Amino acid sequence: MTLPPCACRFWRKHALAEIRTRPAARKLANRAAGGGRVRVGVWHRPAVLNLVSDALMLIATAMIGYAAVTWLAARPAFQLREVTVLTPPAQVSAEQLQYAARSAVKGNFFTVDLVSVREAFEKLPWVRRAQVRRHWPDMLEVRLEEHQAVAYWTVNDSGETRLVNRQGEIFVAASNAHMPAFIGPEGYAGYVLASHAQFSKLVAPLGRELVELSLSAREAWQLTLDDGLVIRLGRDREKAHVEERMARFVEAYPKALAKSPMTIAVADLRYPNGFALLPVGDKKSVESKK
Repeated sequence: MTLPPCACRFWRKHALAEIRTRPAARKLANRAAGGGRVRVGVWHRPAVLNLVSDALMLIATAMIGYAAVTWLAARPAFQLREVTVLTPPAQVSAEQLQYAARSAVKGNFFTVDLVSVREAFEKLPWVRRAQVRRHWPDMLEVRLEEHQAVAYWTVNDSGETRLVNRQGEIFVAASNAHMPAFIGPEGYAGYVLASHAQFSKLVAPLGRELVELSLSAREAWQLTLDDGLVIRLGRDREKAHVEERMARFVEAYPKALAKSPMTIAVADLRYPNGFALLPVGDKKSVESKK
């Protein structure tokens, strides 16, 4: 049987198309039978789309909430109307407290910077530490810890006098109080304060008060008592510690005065086994040995 030319051409095209599609179909069938997966784009996966949608929703909600809170916090209903200082220091005036509050309190109950307010109060003289907290609905509460000065402090050869508190910290303030004077290298205030307590106990049997304690750059000690007596202790040595020399002097000094009554200006305790006494107005020293 002979087909017309047009029918032959149609049959060939159909046969070729079928032959071409069969390998691809077999490949897909083989991959499906072997457990293979057909790759699908990331954005065509429902799980990924749901995750992205949830993230965008969360970000939008957070931005709307932040904007709402910011707008609400700026309303006049939350303006600060009072700053209360619960523990005003005795050495700080009301004018100084008011100035610190006015210069630092900015914003309303929610936007005020508590750190700036605390730092403003801590810059006041005699204020060691400040604590600031909000008190609903329109107030700030401030608690102030006051410096308790125990001595005057002067750095060697500087001439600048500051104050020392009970913690051995240096602060700047004006005072006319009767306190001992400390002299020493920069950063030694706490050490001199602790040593003053020890030396005060050592001179107590003499019935005198330690009014000045000096520590040189070479760490040599010098004491001044309330009767004007200067005690040169020198440096702490392993063979003759300053405490041992001081105790020996306190024991022997009254006996030395009884034997030779005079007004003593200087007691030199830098000797390992004794001390030297220098009378007022006399360049010669009187030595006493144990």
